[in-house]
Amino acid sequence: MEIISSFGHITGALSYTLYAFLIGGLLLGFHRKITARVQGRPGPPIIQYIIDTFKFYIKEITFPITAGNPLYLFVALMDIMVWMSALFVGVVFEYSLLILIGLYVLQKIVEHGCGLSSGSPYGKLGGVRSVFSAAAEVPLFAVIGIIYILTHSLMISDIINYQAINGPILFKLPFAAFAFFILIVSKAPHSPFGIVKDKCIVSGYSTEHFGTLESIIMIAEAIAWFVLLWLFIALFIGPALVSSPLLTLVGMVILTFIVSMICAITPLLTPNHSVMLQILIASLTMIDLLYRVIH
Repeated sequence: MEIISSFGHITGALSYTLYAFLIGGLLLGFHRKITARVQGRPGPPIIQYIIDTFKFYIKEITFPITAGNPLYLFVALMDIMVWMSALFVGVVFEYSLLILIGLYVLQKIVEHGCGLSSGSPYGKLGGVRSVFSAAAEVPLFAVIGIIYILTHSLMISDIINYQAINGPILFKLPFAAFAFFILIVSKAPHSPFGIVKDKCIVSGYSTEHFGTLESIIMIAEAIAWFVLLWLFIALFIGPALVSSPLLTLVGMVILTFIVSMICAITPLLTPNHSVMLQILIASLTMIDLLYRVIH
C-alpha cells in the first residue's frame, strides 16, 4: 500500500509539473504574440513555445568541443530541478518565502555555470551578466522583510490568510509589489532588463545548449514564469484570485499582457543602466522597510 501511495504522489507531482509547464508555455507564447502585434508583426502562434520545446526534445544533444563535461550536462538538469522545487515549495505546499529566495539565488549560480560550462564566449558573457544582474535582485530581500513586518510570517499560506482578513497587500505595500513586478519584467523574453539573454550575445548562457538540453531549459523557463506570476498574485492580491484556478489564470494572463506591453515599447537597457535602475526601484522598498522598522 505504501508503494501505491508513493506512486500516486509521484504521479500527482508530475501531473502538476506538466500543468505548470503548459500554462507557463502558453503564457510565454501569448507574450510573444502581444509583443509582435504591438510592433506591427503577425507573430508566431501562441502554442509556438510548446511546439519548440517538444521539437528540441526529439533532437540530438550536441556537446561542443569547448564544453566542460559533466558540468555542461549537470547545470541544465539543475535548472529544471530548481524551478520544480520552487513550484512545489511555493505553489503546491505554500511553504516559506525564505526557501524560495534561496532557490532563486541558486538559479543565478546555475545560469552562471550554464554559461561557463559551454566554453562559448557568448555563453560566458551571459553567465557573467547573470551574476552581475543578481546585484540588482539582492535588495529584494527587503520585499520579504517588509512582508514579514506586516504579516508576522514568512509562510506563504499565512500571508494568503492574512489578506483574507485584512485585504490585499498590494495596497498596503505598493513599493514591495512594484519591486517584485519589476523582477517579473526582468525575467520576460525581450525585457528591457533582459541583459542575460541580450540578442547581441545570441542566447546568452544557453547559447551552446541544443537538443534535449535546450528543451529542458525551456521547460524550466516556462515553469519559472508560472511560479513568478502565481507568487505575485498570492503575495499581493491573495485569496481573491488564488482560491480559484480560473481566476488565477485570468490574473496570470493580465499580468503577462501588461509585461508584454512594457517589453514591446521599451528598448533594451545597457547592463549598467539595467542594474542601476533595478537597484533604485528595490531601494524604495528598503527605505519603506526602514521606515516601518523605526516607527
